[in-house]
Amino acid sequence: MQRAFNIASLKVTVIGAARSGLAAARLLHQKGVTVFLTELSPAESYPEAAAILANERIPHEFGGHSDRMYESDLIVVSPGVPSDAPVLLEAERRGMPVISEIEVGAMFIDGPIIAVTGTNGKTTTTTLAGEICKASGRNTLVGGNIGLAFTDALLVHPLPVDITVLEVSSFQLDTCVSFHPSTAIITTITPDHLNRYHGSFQEYVASKQRIFMNQNAQDNLIYSQDNPVVEHAVKTARARLFPVSVQQRLSRGGWRENGHLMIDAGFGGEVLVRVEDLQVRGAHNHMNVLMAALAARLEGIPIDVIRQAVMEFRGVEHRLEFVIELDGVTWVNDSKATNVDSVVIALQSYKQPVVLIAGGRDKGTPYDPLLELVKERVHTMVLIGEAADRMEAAFAPVTRVTRARDMQEAVNIARAAARPGDIAMLSPGCASFDMYDNFEHRGRVFKQCVRAFCREPLVA
Repeated sequence: MQRAFNIASLKVTVIGAARSGLAAARLLHQKGVTVFLTELSPAESYPEAAAILANERIPHEFGGHSDRMYESDLIVVSPGVPSDAPVLLEAERRGMPVISEIEVGAMFIDGPIIAVTGTNGKTTTTTLAGEICKASGRNTLVGGNIGLAFTDALLVHPLPVDITVLEVSSFQLDTCVSFHPSTAIITTITPDHLNRYHGSFQEYVASKQRIFMNQNAQDNLIYSQDNPVVEHAVKTARARLFPVSVQQRLSRGGWRENGHLMIDAGFGGEVLVRVEDLQVRGAHNHMNVLMAALAARLEGIPIDVIRQAVMEFRGVEHRLEFVIELDGVTWVNDSKATNVDSVVIALQSYKQPVVLIAGGRDKGTPYDPLLELVKERVHTMVLIGEAADRMEAAFAPVTRVTRARDMQEAVNIARAAARPGDIAMLSPGCASFDMYDNFEHRGRVFKQCVRAFCREPLVA
């Protein structure tokens, strides 16, 4: 059990009434902890949270942070609150410890934790690792940055938990203190969220490194050897290192060889699966499969169980998700592509010409890695959201660019531009919060707009 604090004896302030903050406050309250939640926005912005807090009699305030928040021993912060927020700077000035909601959840878990972070691939890797653990018969909790927040999952998941699989974002890692996964995974690290990290890629990398800061020689760290940034980042780790590559054969970890995926978790080289037997496509998914399978093997799950779960895995919603084929055009939902590198992967996954719907809330990352691919593969780009001005300036010199006010208009434009044999794809390369609750909401709206074509013929 990983308790840096005897939390039951403390007064705790939770900052933020979004899903993870609310869940942390509820869990702590249920565990008998004296807790107070504070939210900068008015109650009207979080009507459901306000109702729950009132119903469960959890002390709280909306519409600003009063000095009451500092009448505590510990602060728990939602990942949406930046580390340089005035309330956190003031807490630091007062010498108050600040921890992540992820850290709170880990305090109530006895079993091993598989934690996955990275710029891309973490949702697929987390989901598959969870499916493998469930297939082994273990009572498995899956959450974190996907599905339910960690503390929210603990409110509803039957205890005790045998094994926990978490997707962990850099925002969550920023305020982790004692978080200690038995197996950590770093998928990739490429520029992302630079608006959060003052334009500093190194700050972002340092945040990702926090996933292994409390690991020791008995723990495992799985990482992409094909990503130079990751390969360099893990040099300071104390855990046992297990590299993964789809570019070269390795003597340990996971690799692709002669049409097979192979793993060696200390039991000798084992054939995991033939590539042709996978239901997910692309080198990036081969990497995700290898990482998830290796993590499960290191946690003692039999290879036969892992192999069967891997072959049955169909991928995750909103990541290169097939929606429909209509009039010879294949529609793909890749709303999970919230950064530039994800769009690179998406475009590399198809040989057909592409009509690309992109845009949303800008993260401040350069678009340079996309320019040649867009020039080569995208004949029409439809832009939405706050980033449209910046994206148009970047991509108009290399392809046809048009603008749309909302998703329905974007889909209509894409349908008119698409030709038989094309891929019409939502792969935004940006966050969703300018127009949608999250990337899932954005993806669902896209699919609704596309599927409406089955009922409404294209008007010339």
